[in-house]
Amino acid sequence: MAKPKVVITRKIPAEAEERARGLFDVELNASDTPLGATGLARAMREADGLLPCVADKVTAELLAMPGRRTKIVANYGVGYNNIDVEAAKENGVVVTNTPDVLTEDTADLALTLMLATARRVGEGERELRSGRWTGWRPTHMLATQVHGKTLGLIGIGRIGRAVARRAHLGFGMRIIYHDPYPLSEAETAALGAERKESIEAVLRESDFVSLHCPATPETKHLMNASRFAQMRKGSILINTARGDVVNEGDLIAALRAGTISGAGLDVFEKEPTVPAELTSMENVVLLPHLGSATLETRVAMGMRAIDNLEAFFGGTAPRDRVA
Repeated sequence: MAKPKVVITRKIPAEAEERARGLFDVELNASDTPLGATGLARAMREADGLLPCVADKVTAELLAMPGRRTKIVANYGVGYNNIDVEAAKENGVVVTNTPDVLTEDTADLALTLMLATARRVGEGERELRSGRWTGWRPTHMLATQVHGKTLGLIGIGRIGRAVARRAHLGFGMRIIYHDPYPLSEAETAALGAERKESIEAVLRESDFVSLHCPATPETKHLMNASRFAQMRKGSILINTARGDVVNEGDLIAALRAGTISGAGLDVFEKEPTVPAELTSMENVVLLPHLGSATLETRVAMGMRAIDNLEAFFGGTAPRDRVA
């Protein structure tokens, strides 16, 4: 019996590629060059399954195109806002993601951004590397403490809880959050967390605000001029969620005006384009979407996506089905 044909749109770790070879008639992307709309259309005409990454736009047009052969899109990532999920449902295409396996690494990176921004790490390294450092002095590059401060979380799913655990137990931080789904009593006690009834209430009380909500039509530009105005003067925004949760123009204006004192960003509204206004600011720490970028996690993400494909083609329900 012929193996299902699967196209993997970008280079993934070798261990996952090798497993895919054993299970499917697989087409790999050795050059790691984005396929683009034309390449994705060709893949969906020729393959039974598509394994894209979060940078691939699987649009309504692709999902509804005549001659589409693809029956499952197994996304390599926990987020799936790169896929038109409603169009997938309308056209009978299954969509899966890769939750759980990237929780801890993304939480680590959120804390990395918080510490780096608060303690002016990027600015300090640039000064030293450029030869401008003249030696220790009492008022040089004074920053803000992290321990004991208030961390506000917008969204407290898996990653939000992992961030809260690190911040509360490791740095003695007070944890407040807003999420439509409250923590259990046991989780609340373990994290020392307090639920607020609105995003604004979290913003008003937080020294650091970390975003952990999904990218949906409802959360697009959730952080905008109105919400930045609610934040404490001197507070810092951390975003390891999705870029379009933040209105970047409003963020730039808030940073310029001193409405907030800094931002640590791993995701951007129009990736891979990053506004020059952000790259020129010393009080912003910028990373190229590295939240899950450890070898262990990227292998696990590949295996999880392949698990979903294997289940689907074996006639069982993929465990990570989102559409």
